[in-house]
Formats: sequence, structure tokens, C-alpha cells
Amino acid sequence: MPPAAEVYIQSTDTDPDVRARAVVEEAHQRLLDQLTALTESDEQDEQDEQDEQSADAFTERLGRLLTATEQTLYAAASGAAETRLLVRALRAAAGTVGGQAATLAAATDGTERAGAARTLAGMLAVHLGMERAVLLPALAALPGVDLSALAGDFTTVLEGGRLEDPAVVDVREIPHGRRHPRIFTRFARLADGESFVLVNNHDPKPLRREFEATHPGRFTWEYVESGPEQWQVRIARVADDG
Repeated sequence: MPPAAEVYIQSTDTDPDVRARAVVEEAHQRLLDQLTALTESDEQDEQDEQDEQSADAFTERLGRLLTATEQTLYAAASGAAETRLLVRALRAAAGTVGGQAATLAAATDGTERAGAARTLAGMLAVHLGMERAVLLPALAALPGVDLSALAGDFTTVLEGGRLEDPAVVDVREIPHGRRHPRIFTRFARLADGESFVLVNNHDPKPLRREFEATHPGRFTWEYVESGPEQWQVRIARVADDG
């Protein structure tokens, strides 16, 4: 039986996964509330400069949320067959949301700003709703994914912090089911041209096939050491020429 501190009732507030989902959902709601205020502006608004500052603050916060989601939730889900297509669709939707946020940031008066904010509010509500209703439960069900740890990393990036980015990811002591989420999460935090070295106790050919399916043309794979007891592979992110 686990220690008393680790005992919890599944699907209640004592469940770590429930608490982790609440962290992400609260961040979503705060962002939507911030956006709602921008939809109430009109051409008669005498606080246009203040609204412009509010729009800038919102777009900055949205950018951090999209980055935090990409580097944590999407990264962990992108390496699993069950969630790979879902992440691909969510990434495309996130790009559309980001484009509409740029339209909001470029608005020059209250009427234009309010219209752009209303459009973005509808898009964002649907997008974040999919993350809450589909992505988070799917992540919680994936073997090897620690949703509590992901939520902690998500909060760190959202608040402007940086995550630990080791140059070497040694997975030899990690149970097999937990290795790929760790590796894909690390890859998601690479800038173009950056790399890390994966250390494993077998040739990670299945992992390479997952990278080819998930990040086609966006990575390089270089063997540094090829057995017989240890394999090292340098994995780098390639710039997207498109």
C-alpha cells in the first residue's frame, strides 16, 4: 500500500490528474476573461489607449500560453499514436488563433479592436475547449505521461520562466513506457539548429519512425555511438523553410 501522502481517490479533487487539469483550465479561463473585456470596446470609447495596452497585454499572454502548451502538452502527446493526429489538428488551430491575435494587435481603433476580439473569442473558446475536453483526458490516459509534471512545466513557461533543457537525455533508467514522452518534450523545446544527445541501451529505431511520422523533415538523426551496450544519437531540429 502506498504511503498515506500518496493515497487519493481517482477523479476527485485529491486526484493529481484532476488538480493538474484544473491548473490548465484556470489559465484558459483567465485568458478568456481578459479577452472578454476587449470585446466590450466601441468607437465611442474614450479609453482607446488603455484598450490598446490591454490588447497588447492579452496578445503577449496568449503567446505565452500557446508556447507553454506546445512545449508541454502537445510535446508529450505528439509521440503517441493515440494522440498524434489530434496534436496535428490542434497545432494547426493554434496557428490560426495566433494569426487572429496578430489581427487584434494591429487594430487601430476601438471598433476594429472589438470586432477582432469577438472573432478571436469564438475561435479561442472552441480551441481551448478541445484541449480541455479531449487533449487533457487523452494525456492522462497515456502510459508514461505525468500530467502533474506537465502542468507544472506549463505554469513555468506561462509565467515567463524557462524549463531545464539538458544537453544529454539519458533514458536508460527510465521505464520503457515513459521514455518517448520525455524525449518528445525535450525536442519541442529546441530552437532551430539546436540539438540534444539521446542515450539509450538499444538502437532506438522505433523512436526514429515516430519522429518521421510526427516531425517529417524537421529533424536530423546522427549516431554518435552504436552499441553494443550503449547507443547515443544526436537529434537536432531543422528550420522549417516553409
